[in-house]
Amino acid sequence: MHELSLCHAIAGVVKPHAVGRHVDVVHVRVGALRQVVPESLTFCWSIVRDHQDLPDAELELELVPAEVRCKMCGRSSEIASRWSLYCPVCTSPDIEVLRGEEFLVTSLDVSGG
Repeated sequence: MHELSLCHAIAGVVKPHAVGRHVDVVHVRVGALRQVVPESLTFCWSIVRDHQDLPDAELELELVPAEVRCKMCGRSSEIASRWSLYCPVCTSPDIEVLRGEEFLVTSLDVSGG
């Protein structure tokens, strides 16, 4: 389960930015192509946050759908499956991924000092 190591990485990003403050919410952007199971990530976060002295920090996920641009027909389209990377319009495999590979902490909600 790589979600556990991802949660450790999230905590590693959060802690230096929250020194001396209480973290209420960690906002994370996750692309559909990252093969992250949101429920597993949330579950692993509930374990990791306790061990990282972030006991009340909630994880808020922004799920980003995958979008590709076809180099053959020029169309941009969302793709329904992360397992088949081809143009849904003309079925060409010659595509460029526009979004869906994101995985980043975008912001923190903190309180106290």
